[in-house]
Amino acid sequence: MLLSTPPFAPVAFRDADLLDSAYYASGDPHALWAHLREHRPAYRCDPGDGREPFWVLTRYDDVHRVLRDHAAFSSRRGTMLCIVDLSMPDIASDDMMPDTDPPRHRQLREPLNRALTPRAVAGQEDSIRAQVRRLLQPALAGPVFDVAQAALMFPMAFTGTLMGLPSEHWPRMAELTTTTVAYDDPDYSTGSPTDTVRQAHHELFDFFRTEVLRRSRTDPGTDLIGILRSMDLDENPLTERQLMLNCYALLLGANVTTPHAVCTMVSMMGQHPEQFARVRDNPELRERCVQEVLRWASPASHFMRYAVRDVTLHGQLIRAGEPVSVWLGSANRDERVFTDPYRFNVTRHPNRHVAFGVGPHYCIGAGLATLALRVLLDELLDLVESVEPAGEVAHLASNFVAGYKRMPVRLLPRPGRRPDSAEAGR
Repeated sequence: MLLSTPPFAPVAFRDADLLDSAYYASGDPHALWAHLREHRPAYRCDPGDGREPFWVLTRYDDVHRVLRDHAAFSSRRGTMLCIVDLSMPDIASDDMMPDTDPPRHRQLREPLNRALTPRAVAGQEDSIRAQVRRLLQPALAGPVFDVAQAALMFPMAFTGTLMGLPSEHWPRMAELTTTTVAYDDPDYSTGSPTDTVRQAHHELFDFFRTEVLRRSRTDPGTDLIGILRSMDLDENPLTERQLMLNCYALLLGANVTTPHAVCTMVSMMGQHPEQFARVRDNPELRERCVQEVLRWASPASHFMRYAVRDVTLHGQLIRAGEPVSVWLGSANRDERVFTDPYRFNVTRHPNRHVAFGVGPHYCIGAGLATLALRVLLDELLDLVESVEPAGEVAHLASNFVAGYKRMPVRLLPRPGRRPDSAEAGR
């Protein structure tokens, strides 16, 4: 997705654009969202292709309201705009953590939360730092470096470790999780969108089934799959189907968003060298810089809910049962909340962005992702003097992820910080 800034040209759009994966790769969604925030903050979108109409909410306060109020807006029928008819029942309802409401959501989430406490996450810092250095090592040798391709494996390394997944399978699993949200992208499509997603799901679920079965109920292990294996739901162990679905949700949540925040950080370092020099000289700004990267990137573009009862927003009646989409990338540029929202500002404070969502479904891996980005920032500031673009950037065709496929750059090392000195820092 283009991270565009005003002034925007007059916006002419079709309702179908809001679902069209290609629009997010080559169009200008930020201009469209700005138009809707100002003129149609509660907009009923009718794709006109036989799929059910859905509501589009683009203002920050509305995103907060919908994601916090599970009594009025339920997650049980699905949380993503996708290729299926939105009027169809969700096959993962009440079985997969994202597709549940409290109190069932808490039953699935709390055991995993205990494995992702701040102390547990902090214990991953050394391994994440080593992974960051491995990621940057080829770039510091001097050739053109494709940040987007390298970043695809970045979250897989620590998520794969936390889940106990064999490392030889990580590259394929990273590719498959991206495929499930970029089914229309020519680099990922293997046929029709439905066939592409079905094939990716089949391969991922087969792999998870193998991983679950090699862990016994009496000794499941201490990784995230082990925790799922030992979990009780309604006083019974999770079924094989529930295990598969929740393994998928954990991996998808990490793999399809973090790589694109990595790309955004590198891109912003190239575009705003003076700001990153300021962060280098003032370490107290590093946390603010990471939060501004997250706001700017907003890797997850939207979430879905379904109205439980009739609700009126901005004079529009949203009827019970109707699908409602909230757009995080738009909320994070809302002029009503953020001063000068189209300016990248590493000193921004407060910065109450919603890149990780909000409410009961706040991203379970937010602490881990934030740590990974902070470590990446540390290493970039220590090793890299400047970032130079080295070719055309290609954006991912996906209505869910504001992502990159290619971002060729040259990373110029700081004096005295050549690749051998980076290696020595391990």
